[in-house]
Amino acid sequence: MKIELSNSEWKLMRRLWDRAPSTITELTAALREETGWSKNTVITMLSRLEAKGAVRHEEGGKAKRYYPALRREDAARDETESFLSKVYGGSLGLMMSAMVESRRLSESDIAELSAILDKVGGDDT
Repeated sequence: MKIELSNSEWKLMRRLWDRAPSTITELTAALREETGWSKNTVITMLSRLEAKGAVRHEEGGKAKRYYPALRREDAARDETESFLSKVYGGSLGLMMSAMVESRRLSESDIAELSAILDKVGGDDT
């Protein structure tokens, strides 16, 4: 099942992926400087993410502990596919062409892209 995340939800999910489990208090403190979110905002966002199936919680002790129910890799893949479809009509080649034309690629960028293509293409040379 594809779960779409808003920009704000991505911020909260990144925090959970990096430091799960987390309590509401921990999430609020961790995100306060970057976002200015109050505890109520974090609670609302967690509820929305739970309804989407992206987050789960466990009862225990004094506070609920929240965990990502969505893998980072799955969310990144879905977001990439959605972006590619919306902006470039699904054409990876068109996206790569636009990226190459918009900035000069470093030798490191070229080597990284070449290694990815070799891996996917199963280069037998």
